Amino acid sequence: MIILEASLDDVDEADLTRFTRRARKLAGVSGEVAVLITGNRQIRQLNRRFRKKDKPTDVLSFPREDGGDIAISAQIATENARRYGHAPADEFKVLILHGMLHLAGYDHETDHGAMAAQERGLRKKLKLPDSLIQRTQVAASRRRPR
Repeated sequence: MIILEASLDDVDEADLTRFTRRARKLAGVSGEVAVLITGNRQIRQLNRRFRKKDKPTDVLSFPREDGGDIAISAQIATENARRYGHAPADEFKVLILHGMLHLAGYDHETDHGAMAAQERGLRKKLKLPDSLIQRTQVAASRRRPR
């Protein structure tokens, strides 16, 4: 289920709903998954409340015993699509897939690359652009002192 709290230009809600179902199955997540597409203010509040980080973020995941919830910032997703040169719909799909893998139990901060490998494989299968993890690795390598 997709819950829209922000307007989406050039993004088909029905297409995102179909993609969410497919990503849920491929990631091995059972149960219902709700995807909230909201603004920076709401996602910042969620990030502050649940992760103690007082800033907006692109995607948050809230696993339950069976399924879970994913929250996405429409503004950040749209900015990322522009920055990385792909369609906003593809960016929302990348974020849904990333969130879905967290619901499946993956944690890229602690799993030594298991989530990155799974995301790469599913991204190719789903014909999606570069994933969040690859972007983060590239950005981190650029920040390292030489």
